[in-house]
Amino acid sequence: MTKYRKKPVEIDAMQWTGGNLQDCIDFLGASFGGHSAHRTPNGKSEIKVLTLEGHHVASRGDYLIRGVAGEHYPCKPDIFEATYEPA
Repeated sequence: MTKYRKKPVEIDAMQWTGGNLQDCIDFLGASFGGHSAHRTPNGKSEIKVLTLEGHHVASRGDYLIRGVAGEHYPCKPDIFEATYEPA
């Protein structure tokens, strides 16, 4: 087995806080697939992201990423923080 290291690459990203819907829509552009706000005790609110692999859901607290080819996808906060740091 050969080990590989991820190349250093800068990405654009923002966090979906639940209160910044318009900023997320602007960031995602054509990749914005809709928003749902379920009336649940925890106030669950989600954004649908149209990715190269299909529809993915970003929950409140997730990061929205624009990749090197302009594609968008969501990322859970713990994975984002383990993978990325401010440039």
